[in-house]
Amino acid sequence: MTPKSSWREECGVVGVVGHPRASQLAYLGLYALQHRGQEAAGIASFDRGQLHDHRQLGLVNDVFTREVLDGLIGDSAIGHNRYSTTGSTVLPNVQPLLAKLRGRIVALAHNGNLVNARMVREELEAGGSIFQTSMDSEIILHLMARSRHEEVPRALRDGLDRVHGAYSMLLLDGDELYAGKDPHGIRPLCIGRLADEGWIVASESCALDIVGARFEREVEPGELVRLRAGEEPEHLDSSADTAPARCVFESIYFSRPDSRIWGRSAGEARVDLGRRLAQEMPAPGGEVVISVPDSSNAAALGFSMESGIPYGFGLIRNHYVGRTFIDPSPDIRDFSARVKYNAVDEVVRGRSVVVVDDSIVRGTTVRKLVRMLRAAGAKEVHFRVSSAPIVSPCFYGIDTPTEEELVASSRSANEIGRLVGADTLGYLSIEGMLESVGGGDGSGFCSACFDRSYPIAILERPDKTVLESGPRS
Repeated sequence: MTPKSSWREECGVVGVVGHPRASQLAYLGLYALQHRGQEAAGIASFDRGQLHDHRQLGLVNDVFTREVLDGLIGDSAIGHNRYSTTGSTVLPNVQPLLAKLRGRIVALAHNGNLVNARMVREELEAGGSIFQTSMDSEIILHLMARSRHEEVPRALRDGLDRVHGAYSMLLLDGDELYAGKDPHGIRPLCIGRLADEGWIVASESCALDIVGARFEREVEPGELVRLRAGEEPEHLDSSADTAPARCVFESIYFSRPDSRIWGRSAGEARVDLGRRLAQEMPAPGGEVVISVPDSSNAAALGFSMESGIPYGFGLIRNHYVGRTFIDPSPDIRDFSARVKYNAVDEVVRGRSVVVVDDSIVRGTTVRKLVRMLRAAGAKEVHFRVSSAPIVSPCFYGIDTPTEEELVASSRSANEIGRLVGADTLGYLSIEGMLESVGGGDGSGFCSACFDRSYPIAILERPDKTVLESGPRS
């Protein structure tokens, strides 16, 4: 497997109740959330006592044909896009997960990562539980089955109270949809009102927009909500009062720029990140600002607006890149980067180029891009990053390299600049990053990958190293 040179998305979830074509709306929602997971997709629908489901490896458009969607009948449905952070990519691990619970079939979709999953799973298996998947999500269903409460929402709360970590979760029980978040609210989840008496819940508001739903609100940290057709969302309860720790990378990179995340537009937050970056890390003598498309387009625009340096399209991205099995010849240097990006000579030739990117993970792609720009005739290459240095991995649902593989975990910005061959390299400060994303004092965010201040203690650390962990004070 090729080493990862960038963050990998987590998963996307969507649920619909009170609509005669619920599965079709869920399909459109998953289409809008495709950027959050490209390994597999699934939808489960409920119709008059029967649960129908279809799950498969692949992209949404490949998994769901018209014939498949026509078979997913009912007024309620939930769907899931998968990018695996726990569990291998095999069909049994594709969500939504189905389970028989007290004589009824329920379906569950989960975005996030449970940090005590192995410990709880071993306890459940010792007590006789038989797991069908290798995913942490299945633990919630087993905990529900062991609850002394007969009512689904009480059993669900019992299950959620036993797990620790990040979860934005949907549970479909017939024509009732339950939506819940972990006490820190690490992953996003929002509620939208459909034109009729129905409701939609999704990881991002772009999934609401595609079906014409009106954004109502985000699910609050620790909250459990029940949604039924023709009724207002019912707040059932909240877990213990805990300081919110929303994932800052949702605003920096993961979420679509047209999504409303943490109370504001992700695109607007990225423009502010670029503006603040230009203030903190100016590039005197810069003649053109370019982005590393597409995730840093808005930040590069903000940098250009604040600095007064013209914005140009100096790198073009190929949006149709998959795996390639062609062995590059020795004369094609930086083959992997050239498959994905191409420099526009007319924009960069003879100029001092300011490249704005949203993050640097391993540094391998940056080094290739710098060489590509110099080969295209750039006079100077100044690299600017609209986030702080990433020094530690994520354990809450984002697939990241180990700490040793993160280029900034053991190097200064100047050292990284020399390593990648840039004339200068500068990062945004943690304070500037949080304040730009939050639109205020920057409180209420998880910044563990930047400062090792983990809001939830990491009890299980397979394949990754953490120098410090524990609840932030």
